[in-house]
Amino acid sequence: MNSSEIINDVSILIVEDETELREYLKEYLEIFFKKVYVAKCGEDGYKQYLYKKPDIILSDINMPNLDGLSMIKRIRKDDNQTQIIIMSAYSEREKLLQAIELELVTYLMKPINSQKLKDVLFDTVEKLKKSNKILYFENDLHWDIFASSLYKGSKNIALKEKETMLLKLLCSQPNHIFTTKEIFKYIYCEQKNKEFSEYSITSFIKRLRAKLPDDLIHNEYGSGYKVAVKE
Repeated sequence: MNSSEIINDVSILIVEDETELREYLKEYLEIFFKKVYVAKCGEDGYKQYLYKKPDIILSDINMPNLDGLSMIKRIRKDDNQTQIIIMSAYSEREKLLQAIELELVTYLMKPINSQKLKDVLFDTVEKLKKSNKILYFENDLHWDIFASSLYKGSKNIALKEKETMLLKLLCSQPNHIFTTKEIFKYIYCEQKNKEFSEYSITSFIKRLRAKLPDDLIHNEYGSGYKVAVKE
């Protein structure tokens, strides 16, 4: 991998309560990655995970509101695909033993070595690229998880940014019903002052459906929307 090129198709969430370290990590990782998000505690980290759906999470263990291990356990209830790296002080080795069952990429000891962090992240990106996981729907339709792209056979179906975001959210948990409020918060996460409108989501999905194969997005009346994968 050429480290001089910005990585556009992999997103990272940093969960760290120490302001100085959090800002340093953000600035450092933005040298290599276009999409770098931050959270100040485990509770905030979990919310950011739900809204941003990052490919990689870099998290501290000891944090207020919700510690790192508890946050990861929540994530792992429904998701064993997101790559997670733990940052830990030497004194927290016993807690690291508890994290073995959480399917971590690795752990990094504080103080964080920049080159070690870079190497681990680049190796993780390579792993993601090689996994090339595909979700298959009916009628030769499939979603490339890593590339966040929809295909009909070998033909890519062109989507706008927010259309891609919606499908990325729905495909992150196939067969799971997402409410209109959850979809709204995810799609408009950067527009914090935008007032929730159920109509804006239903009309948005209606327009999107017009350019997609039939029945890709299922409307569960009174509950929300989902995509159903082939068994």
